Amino acid sequence: MKLSRSEFQQLRGRRTHVRHWGEDGSPLLVMLHGWGDVSASWQFIVDELARDWHVVAPDWRGFGQSQWNRDAYWFPDYIADLDLLLEQLSPQAPVRLVAHSLGGNVACLYAGIRPERVAGLVNLEGTGLPRHDADEAPTRYAKWLGQVRDGMSAFRSYPDQAAFAARLQKENLRLSDAKAQFLARHMGEDDGADGIRLAADPGHRWVNPILYRVEEAMAIWRRMTAPMLWVTGRDSFLFRDFFAADSEDYRSRIACFASVKEVMLEESGHNLHHDQPQAVANLIEEFFPR
Repeated sequence: MKLSRSEFQQLRGRRTHVRHWGEDGSPLLVMLHGWGDVSASWQFIVDELARDWHVVAPDWRGFGQSQWNRDAYWFPDYIADLDLLLEQLSPQAPVRLVAHSLGGNVACLYAGIRPERVAGLVNLEGTGLPRHDADEAPTRYAKWLGQVRDGMSAFRSYPDQAAFAARLQKENLRLSDAKAQFLARHMGEDDGADGIRLAADPGHRWVNPILYRVEEAMAIWRRMTAPMLWVTGRDSFLFRDFFAADSEDYRSRIACFASVKEVMLEESGHNLHHDQPQAVANLIEEFFPR
């Protein structure tokens, strides 16, 4: 297992945990995790990379070891956090990004808003959210107001890391014991009562009262100029619950990007970086030339 090191940076007034693998002088590769995840879960892919890279992966605000909002979370904040992080890491040169799920959605928007700052993107299931009907708005606002009034609802606690690891394996049957134990160590935190819970601000559980507007996202995606590798898992819940792979909605999203290559991995669900790290590492190094 390749060793990582941690540092803490101030990003927009918040203490942000940033994990590094490799040497500072090696080519930079920035990895962005998904919802409920942490930077350490990129370990499985980093271990499979054949070339020397300086891999940098933050814990998004309110996840892992990064500071909590202790309030609502708004998607534009992730974009602004990424903008400042990349400014610190590479103020002059555009950056290679690898991003999963929530991270992939942030990266796609960022690459359209600041196309000059992105050299290329490997997007792991950052497909955008399902469409919403405007009639959903009153109910969502009412639910959000109730959550604000009632306060935080903590994530579930488990008696120990072994129990938390077992829960992770229940959610993803492809996780080996070793991987589940590794993830439990890094994704969990002390719950203050001799147990362990997900290392995340409960505010992430609040519903977003502002409906997702896919048309706005697509308008931004069309401005992206960097090449993108769009990677999905054959068994992902996205294709079970949200999109058919051949649907007009799904295909219209991919069509927004000027330079995109699609790959669907067999024997993989949504968490491709857990299920197929060797295959994903190979795709990354094929996509990004020396």
